Amino acid sequence: MYLCSTQFLPMLKTAFNRYINSFRGFRREIWILTLITFINRAGTMVLPFLSKYLKEDLDFSYGEVGWIMVCFGLGSMLGSYLGGKLSDSIGFYKVMVFSLFVSGLLFFALQFITSFAGLCVAMFVIMTVADMFRPAMFVSLGAYAKPENRTRALTLVRLAVNLGFAAGPALGGLIIMNIGYHGLFWVDGASCIVAISIFWILVKEKKKVVDSSVFVDELPVKSVYKDRPFWVFLIVSFITAMIFFQLFTTLPLYHQEQYGLTEFQTGLLMTLNGFLIFLLEMPIVNYFDRKKVNKVKIVLFGSLCMALSFYVLLINVWAGVLLINILFLTFGEMFAFPFSISFALSRAPRGQEGRYMAFYTMSFSLAHIMSSKTGMEVIAHFGYQVNWMVMGTLGLVAVGCSVWVMKMVREE
Repeated sequence: MYLCSTQFLPMLKTAFNRYINSFRGFRREIWILTLITFINRAGTMVLPFLSKYLKEDLDFSYGEVGWIMVCFGLGSMLGSYLGGKLSDSIGFYKVMVFSLFVSGLLFFALQFITSFAGLCVAMFVIMTVADMFRPAMFVSLGAYAKPENRTRALTLVRLAVNLGFAAGPALGGLIIMNIGYHGLFWVDGASCIVAISIFWILVKEKKKVVDSSVFVDELPVKSVYKDRPFWVFLIVSFITAMIFFQLFTTLPLYHQEQYGLTEFQTGLLMTLNGFLIFLLEMPIVNYFDRKKVNKVKIVLFGSLCMALSFYVLLINVWAGVLLINILFLTFGEMFAFPFSISFALSRAPRGQEGRYMAFYTMSFSLAHIMSSKTGMEVIAHFGYQVNWMVMGTLGLVAVGCSVWVMKMVREE
């Protein structure tokens, strides 16, 4: 037993040192960007509980909730496009500052709008402004990250998102139970303004530096519109995002209606998702990077995990399947999302990163539209079980599209 301990401890120390080393080598600006991302994400409390707020507090029907979420997604699509377009013209810095500051003010005002038509318009406007931030933030990594640290910088920012997500929903559930839903709007808006104020004070504007060594996988594609593998890959990105967003739309309602979970218990399940990603995603990314595994193949495995996460929900007599669902969904997210961002960036010709990331983030925005509306309509007409079958089957479609992308890239 002593011998085993002496062998195990050095291995544990080596693994720990490797984990710590994966966080080294980043510039100051990347750490500040990570910090403000964490602050903003930890304060993101409206989205995880938006469907519950609309259904339970404002007493909207499933169909009305679905249409409001459609407006949410349409605004997100427009914001993503404008954010990428403006990042290439006026610069990512101005877009980031405008987006977060103004969206913070809009979140303050959102709580006072309670009519169906008013909320449709308000959600469209808010998400148009708020989601201008995402493509601009991705482009900012091209200016602030060292070329050799591009993928790890993307992962670091994603870890900040998920660490914030580990705290945000649980805290949001407590705020709802003690203060009410209106408290979420104040915290969400304040986090946007505080985060971007820190960024504006500590980080100076810098023009994007293009280094051809960054684009190790770059192919001679003249226009994003002619990049066929990229467009098929956007289908994969759309489907995986559509499946994942069920976590914010239909799953919280299912937790309460099928198993009687409170907002706090639902928040804890979401917190588990964020905690596991914070703990495991960077080692997973480092491992696959070292092994030079095909990025699309990793996304394929992520799509498969997401499909399984909804198939297990067909077992609806045991609350433990909710935990299994979160575990499959979490590993699917860790495999699919960081490597899908990296693949999308690797397809971008020099000087067109903003345009590529605009379309990439737009696929997520379209997923917001389809995920909420499709899920709510299927549930309203056929029930939760059929919705889980639909989402699982879509995951298998993403697996097939991933195989298609790999085939096209090999042919190139």
